[in-house]
Amino acid sequence: MAAITMRLPVARKPVGPSAPRGGEKHLVAPGDTITTDTGYMRGHGTYVEEEKLIASVAGAVERVNKLVCVRALKTRYNGEVGDIVVGRITEVQQKRWKVETNSRLDSVLLLSSMNLPGGELRRRSAEDELAMRDYLQEGDLISAEVQSVFSDGAVSLHTRSLKYGKLGQGVLVQVSPSLVKRQKTHFHDLPCGASVILGNNGFIWIYPTPEQKDEEAGGFTTNLELVPLSDREVISRLRNCIVALVTQKLMLFDTSILYCYEASLPHQIKDILKPEVMEEIVLETRQRLLELEG
Repeated sequence: MAAITMRLPVARKPVGPSAPRGGEKHLVAPGDTITTDTGYMRGHGTYVEEEKLIASVAGAVERVNKLVCVRALKTRYNGEVGDIVVGRITEVQQKRWKVETNSRLDSVLLLSSMNLPGGELRRRSAEDELAMRDYLQEGDLISAEVQSVFSDGAVSLHTRSLKYGKLGQGVLVQVSPSLVKRQKTHFHDLPCGASVILGNNGFIWIYPTPEQKDEEAGGFTTNLELVPLSDREVISRLRNCIVALVTQKLMLFDTSILYCYEASLPHQIKDILKPEVMEEIVLETRQRLLELEG
């Protein structure tokens, strides 16, 4: 007879405040008054009524000098110049690709905004336009950087560096963009044997760390060799750790993912997604991050 796992509901342990030192965040709901001081400027997510600044979305209040805006806790991706994104090609058009990047509108990758195979620098010709599907086709995943944002909010991408380009074998995890912490670099080689690309748009790519970087390909060759079982297990564990952190609303960055991975090692990979195991490993991760902040 096959074994059956049964889990009974248990009372949740009270969790102490886990906000980082330096003060609680000012959270507001739509319609809440942020301030009655007329000296402040109205930013995104706010409107003025009867000389009061009122929130139009649910989120955290951010102040930059006299500018007040509300950053929504759950929203689609709003592109900013310089952001690193992971996207999927949805359509090949004339001299451009349409890319799904978790934003309200499809992003655009122009043929002139990418490296040619081999990294050669020259004007794009009609032959390049005919060979666009040889470079990237529908369904391909890419990493790119935001080059500019149009007036309607659509994003223009570029892959002019060898660290960007077509992605090979790995696992894609989709999370809320508000949970990805902004850092100087979003490409991380973790010591556990896998690498992650933390896209600002909430798309996270986990892949085996390559033994040597292929600088000559210009970001177009994909390694389709069989990934060893040990690497697949590490990637699966990292994926489940990221899902656990997102479920418990903890910010995603290289340190939090690594701490969560280390906390999950005593458990089997499939057990990480059990609610009680999730709480346990994320609580340990939270404590270690608070100790790190000092």
